[in-house]
Amino acid sequence: MSTTKKSRSPLRPPTKRTAERTPGQGPTSGATHPRGPAGPQRAEKPGRAGGPASRGRNRADEGVEPERLQKVLAQFGLGSRRQIEAWIEEGRLLVNDEPATLGQKIGPGDRVKFNGKLVPLRFAPRLPRLLMYHKPEGEIVSRDDPQGRPSVFERLPLLNRGRWIAIGRLDFNTSGLLLFTNDGALANQLMHPRYELEREYAVRLLGRLGDEQAASLTSGIQLEDGPARFTSLRDEGGEGANHWYRVTLSEGRNREVRRMFEAVGLTVSRLMRVRYGPVSLPTRLKRGMWMELPESEVRALAGLPRLGQDPDRAAREARQSRVRRTVARTG
Repeated sequence: MSTTKKSRSPLRPPTKRTAERTPGQGPTSGATHPRGPAGPQRAEKPGRAGGPASRGRNRADEGVEPERLQKVLAQFGLGSRRQIEAWIEEGRLLVNDEPATLGQKIGPGDRVKFNGKLVPLRFAPRLPRLLMYHKPEGEIVSRDDPQGRPSVFERLPLLNRGRWIAIGRLDFNTSGLLLFTNDGALANQLMHPRYELEREYAVRLLGRLGDEQAASLTSGIQLEDGPARFTSLRDEGGEGANHWYRVTLSEGRNREVRRMFEAVGLTVSRLMRVRYGPVSLPTRLKRGMWMELPESEVRALAGLPRLGQDPDRAAREARQSRVRRTVARTG
């Protein structure tokens, strides 16, 4: 373990936000395709009685393979796959005015209704949105809390359709970087253990690690839910009873950082996530603020092709990268 003295505050993370690529392939979503030529005359459209409705079809939909209903609706943001399966069993979902079934596949020509209301699905590929949020301590990463505590979702911008999906979680008393997307496939990609995206934390301890304790944390210790280890551990210095460290993990189990230090007899007095995979928390993004990642960085994270130079897109990305604060919504 390095014993280099602190040269800067551990709460000032590097400003670079993304790497060129991330492991694995991203979802099949991408930029919306250009519109095709004008469609055929109305008389040439298939009749409604002959099969699924053709309303909403366009050139971008051609060649789109049918997918399971649960997957499509989860990516749309209607709910989790488990919730959607429950709704199917309750008869709350209709496909072409017939009760949906578990495992049923749908495509661009199908009409889906939830509680009698048409779901405006689009099967043409679209580019996901991705937000960075600097979570303060005292907010919960959940929409439903019996204790009525403030939720991170109350600070996020409203979506015209779908919902924000949290990529991982942070404890109520942990601050730092949280990522949100409106694309279920991208969320799964960034959270799936097989990609082993690193999480980096600034940790303040009551006390200081000894050499033997530090060695056990990097070589591996046994927790109640299995073995755990830091992939890196760096001394950041400190004064008095408090001492700072930087640690990285390649997974995100519940309260894992705190439990690991507790296992070697030390208490975490402050914990802040400063990086998730290739995305680092910018110093200008203060607590309670959010900013949208530019299209080029979203493409890199999702494994989508990079686009050529475009002055209009550069200006749009500059607007997207503005730091913003949303007043918490109540009720």
